[in-house]
Amino acid sequence: MLRQALRRFGQKLVRRRPLEKNVYYFNSGIKLSTLDFVALGVGHTVGIGVYFLATEVASNQAGPSIVICFLVAGLTSLLAGLCYAEFGARLPRSGSAYLYTYVTMGELWAFITGWSLIISLVADGVIVMKAWTLTFDILYGNRISVTLHESISQHVPQVIADNLGYFAMILLLFIIEIQYLLYRDYYIIFKLLTLVKLLVLSFVIISGFMKGDLHNWNLTEEDYVKAGLNDTFSLGPMGSGGFVPFGFEGILRGAATCFYAFIGFDSIVTRVKEAQTPQRSIPKGIVISLLICFLVYFGVSAALTLMVPYYQLQPGSTLPEVFLHIGWAPAYYVVAFSIFCSVIGSYLNFTLPIRGMICRMAKDGLLFPVLARILFSTYGHILTTVIFVSTAAIMAFFFGLTDLLDLRSIGTLTSYSLVAFCVLIIRYQPEWTNEENEAQVQEENLGNEVQEENGPAAEKLTLQGLFFPGSPTPTPLSGRVVYVCSSLLVLLLTLLCLVLAQWPGLLSGDPAPITVVVLLLVLITGITGVIWRQPQSSTPLHFKVPAVPLLPLLSIFVNVYFMMQMTAATWAQFGVWMLIGFALYFGYGIWHSLGP
Repeated sequence: MLRQALRRFGQKLVRRRPLEKNVYYFNSGIKLSTLDFVALGVGHTVGIGVYFLATEVASNQAGPSIVICFLVAGLTSLLAGLCYAEFGARLPRSGSAYLYTYVTMGELWAFITGWSLIISLVADGVIVMKAWTLTFDILYGNRISVTLHESISQHVPQVIADNLGYFAMILLLFIIEIQYLLYRDYYIIFKLLTLVKLLVLSFVIISGFMKGDLHNWNLTEEDYVKAGLNDTFSLGPMGSGGFVPFGFEGILRGAATCFYAFIGFDSIVTRVKEAQTPQRSIPKGIVISLLICFLVYFGVSAALTLMVPYYQLQPGSTLPEVFLHIGWAPAYYVVAFSIFCSVIGSYLNFTLPIRGMICRMAKDGLLFPVLARILFSTYGHILTTVIFVSTAAIMAFFFGLTDLLDLRSIGTLTSYSLVAFCVLIIRYQPEWTNEENEAQVQEENLGNEVQEENGPAAEKLTLQGLFFPGSPTPTPLSGRVVYVCSSLLVLLLTLLCLVLAQWPGLLSGDPAPITVVVLLLVLITGITGVIWRQPQSSTPLHFKVPAVPLLPLLSIFVNVYFMMQMTAATWAQFGVWMLIGFALYFGYGIWHSLGP
């Protein structure tokens, strides 16, 4: 009896969602072309990160090697983008990573993905709220913060004075959020603001190559002495000069921070129902927008470090301040205006993605169904706007910008890793179509015993069959082999990332971590070989991730390694959020979801 109860409980955790025709999506009543999706991806990805992160990373994490940081972060996002692009071609449905994990891995992982994305989107909204205040402060010559500090801090506690500007922006956010009237005009405004951003950033790149000095990429001891910073070559927190002043560890830390700048392209897959040709537009939109974003970030970071020696960039400074160093004061306000356009264009309605994710989960029964009924009603929209913006204001009061950036990144990295895992799984599963798999999923969820005993799922697993499968097409047995091997690989890759996080121990020649790394690499190579030998699905798609299983595994490895760069405080915050989610799921969702 206990065994059967545990078996039924386990089946509930992994029951998959059938792809019925009537799937919830937000209907805007318009159709988008590939160019529209490219603009959407670039507009949401090239956001406030390029204005605030570049100076922060260059000043105390990477120096001129920030260009390598953006390269690594860009390649990481491109790997994730390829995985999203295949699912966009395979499953032309709105729903992003949540839907992909639901139809591939099952209910529990879908909930983890959706819950992670919710906290990630909330953190993004709080970051935007902080950016509002900083943007107006920049446009006003930093006099807002000085006035608040000098006049208000005498009458209220210091922490309130320092954060009062965030509450001043709440009214503006309310106005923007409540104006969700002409959604069709939103895309026109969005594309115009995206064009303004790209033009201004192109001006920054051209200015950097005009006013820049290559010597700033190879600073020597004499340069630091002339600047009056130190009389020795060892500058401690300022690095040690050259192109990589903070070493290889600085590049890794900087890449993990720069990853935030590439978040946003996944918004494309939430607009699948608005695409004219989703199988073509979605993959092209994701890949092209990521390439454009990388070129912009690479150019801006190169221009930044060429114009100003990295040690003159103060932590907390912004991209417009670079032009004050070279005496171009008018350019300061031009770039500051670009920040304003970036914030407006990327987040005209920042609660819409949060509403969409909660509504999808509520429609599936993983959250309370009443949420799906009220989120998009007229009064519900106003009420939820009040709740979301008030929550964002509270978080802005208690959380620092770095904490919010890490929280945003860790939630997104979790979803990216799960999508890469889904690509690895679904590529080796037996053939199924988008519209005809409902009966198959229902049959799997019910645990058809006859099929297990008499069907192809009753194949015998042998050692020879692991490396020399008997069928040229995927079978239930080969699919299960890939599922188990992929799960083991994720565990081994996580252990490898934990060991590599202790990089100084490896460089010191300590035999213990080196031995562990070698053993893990041998196991990873062997299990990857088993997956590689299994037959892949031959379903024709407009786009497929190349070099499977290597690229999805590489994506998972890099994502997990970036997550290891997060602080313990970020992990604690994310852990508390996940505990709240698990309480909701095991207390309500698992018993009321749409699965049988």
